Amino acid sequence: MKNKKAEKKRKNIPSTKKHLMINEIKEDCVIMKDGTLRAVLMVSSINFALKNEDEQNGIISAYVSFMNSLEYPIQIVIQSRELNISPYLQRLTKHEAEQTNELLRVQIADYRSFVAQLVEMGNITSKNFYVVVPYDPLSNKSKSFWVRFSEVINPANIVRLKDKRFQTRKKDLGSRVRVVESGLAGIGLEVKRFDTQSLVELYYSTFNPDIALSEPIKDLGKIQIEK
Repeated sequence: MKNKKAEKKRKNIPSTKKHLMINEIKEDCVIMKDGTLRAVLMVSSINFALKNEDEQNGIISAYVSFMNSLEYPIQIVIQSRELNISPYLQRLTKHEAEQTNELLRVQIADYRSFVAQLVEMGNITSKNFYVVVPYDPLSNKSKSFWVRFSEVINPANIVRLKDKRFQTRKKDLGSRVRVVESGLAGIGLEVKRFDTQSLVELYYSTFNPDIALSEPIKDLGKIQIEK
């Protein structure tokens, strides 16, 4: 009897998906539950302090021009993570075991121990920079107000897009992405758009930072989904 009650209680617990704003990720796009789309760009950084005054003024001017050129909001995200060197240490351990020269084996072991202690004592973190580009029907001024308004008040129709309509949304989002990429490149930054696999891995590691280290997500093409 207790097992049945426990099982019923577990079934009543809402899934994690209900608490997320993401409905689906496909074709390099994030589809939100309100029917809007997102593209995520990884952006390099600039060591601003090492630039001379003219270079700094040029960067600031380019950034201001870029921001003033946008007709829609963007989101700038900085993600800090403790540096994960486990894969690197595993490779060192493998090389150590395969090494036939005793002296080199000892040196690799010492180096591996030094790196592990350095990262642990220094609490070294890595920083990643992202720009999220949205597509919202209400902000698409090329359409009439009533078309944009109907798409917002009935978002369920947008979420369950037919392929033709989704491709239109994707095209509109792609136009925005190209504008943002061009503006960021003008500042001297390198930009790369996340594909579907990278998006899934990004959100998976963001919401599951501990599990992601020990259980990395598989290649989407190799995952079988039971229907």
